[in-house]
Amino acid sequence: MFAHIFRYRLKCLLRDRETIFWTLVFPLILAVLFNMAFSNLNKVEGFSPIDIAVVDNRQYQEDQYFKMTLKEVSQGDDRLFNLVVVSEDEANKLLNENSIAGYIVVEDSVKLVVNQTGIEQSIIKSFLDNYIQTLSAVNSILTLNPAGGQELFNELGNRYQYIREVPIAKAEPNNILLYFYSLIAMACLYGSFFGMREINDTQPNITPLAARINTAPVHKLKLFIYSMSASILIHITEIFILLLFLRFVINVDFGTRTVYVILTAIVGSVVGNAFGAFISATVKKDENLKIGISICVSMVGSFLSGMMYQNMKYIVAKKMPLLSYLNPVNLLTDAFYCLYYYDSLEKYALNMSILLIFILAFCSGIYLMVRRRKYASI
Repeated sequence: MFAHIFRYRLKCLLRDRETIFWTLVFPLILAVLFNMAFSNLNKVEGFSPIDIAVVDNRQYQEDQYFKMTLKEVSQGDDRLFNLVVVSEDEANKLLNENSIAGYIVVEDSVKLVVNQTGIEQSIIKSFLDNYIQTLSAVNSILTLNPAGGQELFNELGNRYQYIREVPIAKAEPNNILLYFYSLIAMACLYGSFFGMREINDTQPNITPLAARINTAPVHKLKLFIYSMSASILIHITEIFILLLFLRFVINVDFGTRTVYVILTAIVGSVVGNAFGAFISATVKKDENLKIGISICVSMVGSFLSGMMYQNMKYIVAKKMPLLSYLNPVNLLTDAFYCLYYYDSLEKYALNMSILLIFILAFCSGIYLMVRRRKYASI
């Protein structure tokens, strides 16, 4: 009986082109669009030398230490500045044309002239402040100990780092991965379309097909489980296709824990199907309302998990941490990222445990709603 119902249910679901489109084709299209939009996102963060100018006046020519310092930071492939030495009129012209971020004037003190604020102007000001502070410290030390001048100048070339960067994982941070991981999570929750259909096709007051199915001499709960197995198999296959497309076509990195990635995809698919079946069993209105609720929950969950605006995930985690654990899309996104980035599986295990609780809660609700539902006539 199981094989018969399972086989024919597979044929029936595979002919549902609309559901196949939204659960398989639509995520693939989004993956391509995401790749086109975000492929250069990490490259944008590369540092480029800042264009600046210095006014060629008498004070600048006499200040040999400052000239030498500017020359040092304006040479080499890892230079800080692209420096030009010009007259004050030429410097103003370049600044007004936005050809430089700012220009430096050496008078009684070193001054910075800018026409706007931004990260480049902040870097220039930080460099000048550091130079002025170092120069002041040198003058103070020489005043107290003139004999130690040579040793002091030797030490100025040595910069000591008292803070050491310790990575929390071996993997490199990647800003675009969260977008793709949240896309997978959204696709998992789109399994709710299959789950809703399974409940709808067992309620004879909704479709004629369900009325015919209910006349069959098969226990409704067994019928639902057999049919749900076909839906989950189809949806898991679709999620695997999406994962393969992302990995080998888009080149999305999932880390080295392939088995856990597959397990997460399977659990996510079951969560999506169970969620859709729960909505369909709970809401007694027409099918369009159920679909609307499913899409609304999926899209709001995707937004809160960072699919549309990456920082939203961190805003929710900081301002409303409980909401992060009540959002299945966020839990799935987090699970995939934990597998990629963290060496420990502690946080991954927490996310998966909460997802399993969701599955248990949805299945319990479905059972309580459907098992005693009877109809006066079919």
